[in-house]
Amino acid sequence: QVQLVESGGGLVQAGGSLRLSCTASGRTFSNYGMGWFRQAPGKERESVAAIGLTGGRTYYSDSVKGRFTISRDNAKNTLYLQMNSLKPEDTAVYYCAATRLWDSLVVVRSRQGYDYWGQGTQVTVSS
Repeated sequence: QVQLVESGGGLVQAGGSLRLSCTASGRTFSNYGMGWFRQAPGKERESVAAIGLTGGRTYYSDSVKGRFTISRDNAKNTLYLQMNSLKPEDTAVYYCAATRLWDSLVVVRSRQGYDYWGQGTQVTVSS
């Protein structure tokens, strides 16, 4: 089992920045591909960004490309999401997720590819 705990959410004005963190425990963090997802009220959970085992491979959805940066620190068992130039449409509950991988070139994009999920952290962007 992998336990994931997100933090760093909050209320921010449009154009502002936030950095989300996701701390993992229970298994070797560097063996897991990681992703950030978000879910707005009345909408399905959608992929935001994903990262491979070493951080060398990343994926971003079109809606956040150029504004968000995903990164990981395997020594600290922590995943990050730096969010800049925030927009009201970024308002959602943000979740981190983990999936066991054996190939450092793989990045998992789909929600169905993840086995472990955090409880989520609320991000609200005011206009």
